Amino acid sequence: MTTITVLGDHNPEYVTHRALDAALEQLPEGVRARWVGTDAEVDDLGDGLWVAPGSPYRDDEAVLEAIARARREGVPLLGTCGGFQYTLLSLAGRGINDHAETTPDAADPLVCSLPQRVDGEWRPVTPVKGTRLAELLGDAPFPGLFFCGYAPRPDAEAEIEAAGARIAAYADGIGAVALEVPGEPFLMATLFHPQIGALDGEPLSPLIAAFAEATALARR
Repeated sequence: MTTITVLGDHNPEYVTHRALDAALEQLPEGVRARWVGTDAEVDDLGDGLWVAPGSPYRDDEAVLEAIARARREGVPLLGTCGGFQYTLLSLAGRGINDHAETTPDAADPLVCSLPQRVDGEWRPVTPVKGTRLAELLGDAPFPGLFFCGYAPRPDAEAEIEAAGARIAAYADGIGAVALEVPGEPFLMATLFHPQIGALDGEPLSPLIAAFAEATALARR
């Protein structure tokens, strides 16, 4: 049995968490998922790590360490919303003090506050041609749902590329909203919520399906 660890502080009041639960029910046969709280001790990341929405987390440092550990151990990784922000920090070698939400007085945060929060809004997301994200979701803009007030600072692209990652998508009024690392078994993170359609019975997002497939391959 292939196991995905969903790292996050589960709250059924969050529509994003209910949608994530609905998406987990659509995982392929032989793939199961388990929620693990960020303040719980995680001995085994399983075959894949999904860093869930809901930051700041009960234990921010544990989330950053889990992301770094997944990279060290070659565990496929998907981060969404807060998981995107923390994946960015980890990739860049930054700490939680470089996130404006947890450290409002940070001098030069990598994750900075947006001029205006984007909560429950659909924004056009434009994939970057030639990326894995574009391969999975197509080159054309598509609607993405956002619940966020923080995003990479506008000039972060050079630091992202220096970390071996690349921006995979942009959204108007937000900036970079997807990251990926070429050459990894699977390492992608999105500020938008690819799981949201599962609540309405839509098929599993190709992005999540590709992540599930990567976890199964990693187990083999």
